[in-house]
Amino acid sequence: MSKVGCAGIIVADLFCGPIPQFPPAGALVTVDEIPAMAGGCAANVAIDLAIQGVDVEVLGCIGNDADGLMLQKLLQDRGVRGDRLIAVDDFPTSKTIILLIEGEDRRYFHLFGANSAFSAQHIDFSWLSSLDIFYLGGLFAMPGLPPEHLIEALKFCRTNKITTVVDVVIPRMFAGAKSVEAILPYVDCFIPNEEEAAQITGYSTPHEQLVCLKEMGAQTAIITRGKFGTVALKDGVIWQAGIYDMPAIDPSGAGDAFASGIIVGLLRGWEMPQMLRYASAVGASAVRAVGTTTSVFQENEALDFMASHPLDVPGTGQI
Repeated sequence: MSKVGCAGIIVADLFCGPIPQFPPAGALVTVDEIPAMAGGCAANVAIDLAIQGVDVEVLGCIGNDADGLMLQKLLQDRGVRGDRLIAVDDFPTSKTIILLIEGEDRRYFHLFGANSAFSAQHIDFSWLSSLDIFYLGGLFAMPGLPPEHLIEALKFCRTNKITTVVDVVIPRMFAGAKSVEAILPYVDCFIPNEEEAAQITGYSTPHEQLVCLKEMGAQTAIITRGKFGTVALKDGVIWQAGIYDMPAIDPSGAGDAFASGIIVGLLRGWEMPQMLRYASAVGASAVRAVGTTTSVFQENEALDFMASHPLDVPGTGQI
């Protein structure tokens, strides 16, 4: 079975709601449950891949505390190997409280915690050599891992034919375009959302963003656009995909589920149209229940859904 390593942000998530409206000061609101789940880019993608039948391991930092132990158990219960989780003493386990309000976007209360400690030194090249695909989630949101520190690991993967997939979480005050340009030539598949692509490239339209990313050295770039679907560039061809309409309860994990679908497509050797359809189906499935990974499709479920819900993915030009 193919093996994927997912490195980066790992979080203990607490979900509250959905509730009808934001409560006024001093109000008591009761909910049926406040579930604790594993979250963060690396954990979400790893769990989603395990759901889809992929042999997967996660790498990242947790605190040496009860929340860290809980995360280890949650990941194990979802079929993810966590032998490479690193318990650190200087930071608590990262935690997010997600407040869900019907008809509104989520509110987040976040403790960054142990993700601050993750660095390139934690990426063991002997571990990389055992992988088919190396995924890094949350680049730019981990202060201990500036992009330039990632170059040697990416070069090692390129030399050893390990496919690399990089997802980013970019702060609003971002001035790191040069550091993106330094790593893009060594990244096989780069997956920002539209806002992140605008911050990186300085361009507002997806076509301009793709052209700029290609000029910066991107091999394959896939830009997610929420309700407007996805655009992608591979081998100079631009592809465009819409979305699958799915009743949404909690959109928290859709982007990470989409990324997991791209990874499955890479493992299967699919062409871009099939890969975008599949990733879009898996991403859409994530919104059907509270939690980032609760309702994600298994591979056969996604394929059956695609068969009964055609999605056009035209090639829209070449650059």
